[in-house]
Amino acid sequence: MSTHTDVENEAERLTSAPEEGEQGPVGIGLLGWLRWTWRQLTSMRVALILLFLLSLASIPGSLIPQNGKNAFKVATWKAQHPTVTPVYEKLQLFDVYSSAWFSAIYILLFVSLAGCIVPRTWQFVGVLRSNPPAAPRNLTRMPVHAAWHTGADAKAVNSAAYALLKKRGFRTHLADGSVAAEKGFLREAGNLLFHLSLFALLAGFAWASLASGTGGKLVIEGQGYSNTATQLDDFTGSAFYGVEDLDAFGFKLDNFTSKFATSGPQAGSARQFTAHVRYWSGSDQSKLTKGDIEVNHPLEIGGSKVFLIGHGYAPVVTVKNAAGEKVYSGPTAFLPQDGNLTSTGVIKVSDYGQKDGERTQLGFNGYFLPTAPESFEKTGPVSLFPAAADPLLVLTAYAGDLGTDSGLPQNVYQLDTRKLTQLKQDGDLARAKLKPGQAWTLPDGYGTLTFEGYQQWASFEVSHRPGNAVALVGAVAAILGLIGSLLIQRRRIWVRAVATPDGRTLVELAGLARSESAKIAEELAELAVELQDDAPAVEDEDASDEASETPARTAQDSKE
Repeated sequence: MSTHTDVENEAERLTSAPEEGEQGPVGIGLLGWLRWTWRQLTSMRVALILLFLLSLASIPGSLIPQNGKNAFKVATWKAQHPTVTPVYEKLQLFDVYSSAWFSAIYILLFVSLAGCIVPRTWQFVGVLRSNPPAAPRNLTRMPVHAAWHTGADAKAVNSAAYALLKKRGFRTHLADGSVAAEKGFLREAGNLLFHLSLFALLAGFAWASLASGTGGKLVIEGQGYSNTATQLDDFTGSAFYGVEDLDAFGFKLDNFTSKFATSGPQAGSARQFTAHVRYWSGSDQSKLTKGDIEVNHPLEIGGSKVFLIGHGYAPVVTVKNAAGEKVYSGPTAFLPQDGNLTSTGVIKVSDYGQKDGERTQLGFNGYFLPTAPESFEKTGPVSLFPAAADPLLVLTAYAGDLGTDSGLPQNVYQLDTRKLTQLKQDGDLARAKLKPGQAWTLPDGYGTLTFEGYQQWASFEVSHRPGNAVALVGAVAAILGLIGSLLIQRRRIWVRAVATPDGRTLVELAGLARSESAKIAEELAELAVELQDDAPAVEDEDASDEASETPARTAQDSKE
């Protein structure tokens, strides 16, 4: 007779998962320790621990500025925290994702998943190629079972049961006077898909970190951009992707559309940001294609994507010297400082020429207000609305040496005043508030500055990340695999019809599921009812004891 241990053994066989590693080393010496370590590393428990550690290890990379993302922020953070900076540097907290300890966790997780997936897949293939296991000796010991006597032939009953189970989508096998059937293989397939997808997800992230690069570029309306190292404002590469690997393309920003809510509680919030461009791919700049770049809707050119990440205004200014000669003319990008696009910037006139026999340069520092208030007394120099409803340019003037000829790099958005003198007008600092079309006569005979109007600019991020598609597919497949492994039930059903000495046939049905569920009992009951057409129960008095049992009994019924 079969025992409760037999039931447990059958339940264990419903999965193709390899057994967990043993609690101690197997064998003697170095080989035994290596075997034990490998079994522990490839166990599901260790894989989950490593995945959890990887999540924890990512936290410092989100909270602490990283060299690969923004070196300026890193330098600022170090200056503000001089005490802990040496400790953070030793722990590689400014380069978390390329640190030795993060890479170690990542590689161990790769090895663990590979060591778990390969044997599990091989074992699952073996299960698929083999027949369902034969029926246990005593089917009434199974958690869910049914039995009755019938006058039908035993062979015919087994054939009918085989056909019914086949019709229900079970993988069936008829041999030795019994039918063995099993179903729910997609559960294990979902389990394997989840692990394979997780492996693909990690591989995609690894590929992206090793062969990706990002660059930033600010483009004013009417201007263009070519994807080269000299035209990028900044660039961050990786081990296998540098400036020499940049995709050959470019685009021209024809115009920029920005719309904002004008009323209600969300007044001033963005409603539309669209950069209208014409782009080319390769070296032929004559073949232009129109395209639009919106927030979260990048333009894909070759192997790169161009994202719209910012927007602002560029006042157009014309400067003439005392002789009336135009020494500067064009738009200058000002950077937004708040949600209403109050913008700050500088205008550098490095080719002003001679003044009083000496070479002179001019610098202007100030604000651009898209919608200026009537007075600064209560609000200060701030914009009241992000759209250019009433633009105003506020400037202060400097003269001297800008430092542009020193050979040292300069920030185009800041004015180095160490060698500059702030001009004065009417006994006060030289300042001007200009509406579009207004001119400012500069003090001390420096000429005039005219505020011609404004143009819009857009900032773009050019991203090359070849592993993103792999990571996305892996994430979606992992979710589908997890759903399959949780919702699909692996189960087996056995049917045995044997002739008894009294000339009748004893029909026995039993079912077994990997996890406790009412579905196997319902399925067995439905099968028993359908099988009654080919093997009707005998209703004489001699069979009353057997027929009194319900078509599908549970383990709890058996205990009672």
